[in-house]
Amino acid sequence: MVNPGGSAQPPPVGAGSLSWKRCAGCGGKIADRFLLYAMDSYWHSRCLKCSCCQAQLGEIGTSCYTKSGMILCRNDYIRLFGNSGACSACGQSIPASELVMRAQGNVYHLKCFTCSTCRNRLVPGDRFHYINGSLFCEHDRPTALINGHLNSLQTNPLLPDQKVC
Repeated sequence: MVNPGGSAQPPPVGAGSLSWKRCAGCGGKIADRFLLYAMDSYWHSRCLKCSCCQAQLGEIGTSCYTKSGMILCRNDYIRLFGNSGACSACGQSIPASELVMRAQGNVYHLKCFTCSTCRNRLVPGDRFHYINGSLFCEHDRPTALINGHLNSLQTNPLLPDQKVC
């Protein structure tokens, strides 16, 4: 397993050595034929699991992700933090415990989820339009939308989304 941003190469393990490695997950000795190395620790393959979906990470890929004390599979990392783990508007990191807003797979800080025209914050219950990567409140929607000429329109009621598994 490779931890993005962490050490990718484990320290050498001597073949036939009597020095047992301890699992970071359960604390037990690792006597298995295979062991995993992630986040600068050794793991039983059964112990390195996604904090959200509980999938055994050694079975579903060669990488895992960590943020805010959680160990995550790729799908849950993207679901919780977006592709980059950053706000789509300001580019700053979003803590795992923070409430977020989402639109078309993009994740935003609450304060950054604003109309592109008037800069008013969009809150739960507001209707908004997501057009070519930009957010518009109901009042500031492009005039082409009013005339029905915009085919790539996405209109959504705004709902809060908390990063909880």
